[in-house]
Amino acid sequence: MNTVLAGVLLQLSALALFVAMDTLLKLLTLSFAVPQLMWARFLFSFIAVTIAMRVITGSLPWRSRAPGLQTIRSLLLAACNFMFSSALVHIPLADATAVGFASPLFTLALAAVWLGERIGPWRWFGMALGFAGVVILLRPPFLFAGEPTHWAMILPLGAAALFAFYQILTRKLATLDDPRTTILHTSFAAMLVTSASMPLVWVWPSGLDWVALVLLGLLGGAAHGLLVLAFARAPASLLAPLSYTQMIWAVIAGLLVFGDAPDGVTLFGIGVIALSGVVVAFSGRPKKSS
Repeated sequence: MNTVLAGVLLQLSALALFVAMDTLLKLLTLSFAVPQLMWARFLFSFIAVTIAMRVITGSLPWRSRAPGLQTIRSLLLAACNFMFSSALVHIPLADATAVGFASPLFTLALAAVWLGERIGPWRWFGMALGFAGVVILLRPPFLFAGEPTHWAMILPLGAAALFAFYQILTRKLATLDDPRTTILHTSFAAMLVTSASMPLVWVWPSGLDWVALVLLGLLGGAAHGLLVLAFARAPASLLAPLSYTQMIWAVIAGLLVFGDAPDGVTLFGIGVIALSGVVVAFSGRPKKSS
């Protein structure tokens, strides 16, 4: 129980850092292309994590039992970050975050199919309810009249699907590698891929811009490090619903930093998704299938 509680607390801390990173990211999209922001996010994250681990533990357990899975996991993270960051150029932070909450629902399904975690009927009901909330946020024309949904709303949905695979791989690798190994590999392949695109998009940052870019990497590294530690301590199907707390911080950040006030439809969709998270969270802990 103590181990599971630690996993929950680590997950909640990671989510708060993700919102801080996304807020800073949206601010920086005014000055830099998304690939350059991704480069900074992964490069400085990798440097910070490597230095911190060396200082704190005295070692760098780099060798993985599944280097291919580690590479795929890192590239999945790069892809979902690119899609989500591109969405932030066009739509409010709260809207992008809310649509992104299809990810825990995808994670539940994948946890049942891939990890063998038994998901009860109430959790399946909660997952269906969550998808209904996502549909509301996407505002399909056959349900909502008026101004059509911005095309960029589809980007966080794609990012959510990719991030679900990322989380399941995180859980899978927790049974194969030391969590420190997975933390070290999180940004490595993503850093290499984004570095290759720099000659095409590079804009030289000012002094304050460099500070912001470094902070972007620090927040990302810390958040994903905590996420790895959380998934090493608790089941994916238990941690996934906790992600809904991130919406609260995203709405607050959107209001305070960007002046984006969600309208009634957005708040209703967020409420439906949050309700689905409550249903899933209180429907009982999953059991491993034999």
